[in-house]
Amino acid sequence: MSCWDLLGIAPTRNPDEIRAAYERQRKFASDDEARALDQAYREALGEDPSASMSSAAASEDSGRPVDLEPMPVSGASGRAADDQPLDAADDQVAREVVIQIRALLNDARRSQDLGVWKAIVCEPPADRPDVRRAIAERVEGELRPLAENGALEAPVARFLGDWFGWFSVREAVAGPEEENAAEPARSDGFGEAQPPQLANFWPAVIGWIVALAILAAIFGGMGGGQ
Repeated sequence: MSCWDLLGIAPTRNPDEIRAAYERQRKFASDDEARALDQAYREALGEDPSASMSSAAASEDSGRPVDLEPMPVSGASGRAADDQPLDAADDQVAREVVIQIRALLNDARRSQDLGVWKAIVCEPPADRPDVRRAIAERVEGELRPLAENGALEAPVARFLGDWFGWFSVREAVAGPEEENAAEPARSDGFGEAQPPQLANFWPAVIGWIVALAILAAIFGGMGGGQ
């Protein structure tokens, strides 16, 4: 992966653009990613003798224009989302979301918060099908197994399975919780559902109160007639 891939921009000699891209990516980078970004930043500025910028310099020296077309986004399937490359802006969005997802996975508490996941992956334009698919292809190898093996809370796993179209995740977590929700009322052993006992409690109490009131009235009338 070249320094431009890590920075998320096309090759350029503009130091301000390189610095802005570096600072944008650095905010969400883990320790390992930060080291890679530091190296990429130095290469892009030409401070490293192995800088990828040498190819651009060679093109300029030869009088040929530098190819600045955005790179296609390829995932686990080896093809671009919707068979078309994302443009530079959408590709950058996908990269930043992936960085945020990886950072979230390093936080045991926040990674179980469904609201945090929605705030990261549902924010436009990351919610567009082509961008969403590109994100899914990049994180599937590390995120999908966690959702399937119970490392993530069931609501989070179900959401990710639905959002990214990972139907095996939905099947893996649609266990006791959903089955219990669909379970019929308690049976009496003859196939007929019985309501909870509490449902019959208050009518019985009211019946006893009415019966006691009637008996009191009867005996009161008998005592008054004597």
